[in-house]
Amino acid sequence: MPAVKAKAAKAKPVKAAKKTSPAPAKKSATAKQAPAAASAGPKVGDKAPAIKLPDDAGKSVSLSDFKGKQVVLYFYPKDNTGGCTAQACDFRDNLNRLTKSGAVVLGVSGDSVESHKKFKAKQGLNFPLLADPEHKALDTYGVWQEKSLYGRKFMGIVRTTFIIDGDGRIASVFPKVKVAGHVDAVLAALK
Repeated sequence: MPAVKAKAAKAKPVKAAKKTSPAPAKKSATAKQAPAAASAGPKVGDKAPAIKLPDDAGKSVSLSDFKGKQVVLYFYPKDNTGGCTAQACDFRDNLNRLTKSGAVVLGVSGDSVESHKKFKAKQGLNFPLLADPEHKALDTYGVWQEKSLYGRKFMGIVRTTFIIDGDGRIASVFPKVKVAGHVDAVLAALK
């Protein structure tokens, strides 16, 4: 019997249900974003895995540095590439709106501190970029995955955003992010 391929349904990003309620998670208004749970990483409601990585200035940054604040932790494939530059610039251009929602933004890729430093300066980015060339956070958050391009399979970073609440729990997950409209979806999830 031939195998039947199931189409993946596109779902809206999901916020965590209130701690006291096992009710279904609340959905955001943006329909173009991917399903709300990454395949191998933490899920909505999980305690956010601790990370400690150097930023673009070489300073060590931990998630615990932001206790009590919402953190928009976004993973992207590579500095100075089209989609990643567009995404970083969209976060840059909307940082005031994000901080008014009580959030801090942290970008993470496998690039080096020096690469991040140059990328941040070139694009005038106004938030930290964390370097993870050893894939500590990339593996922990499940974003280092097999990808396919023109039939060629390879390992790489799947563009994913996690919103971590002030208690250090995963409030929303946006896997396989499409850059256009993503920051608006993040803002909607922060409200």
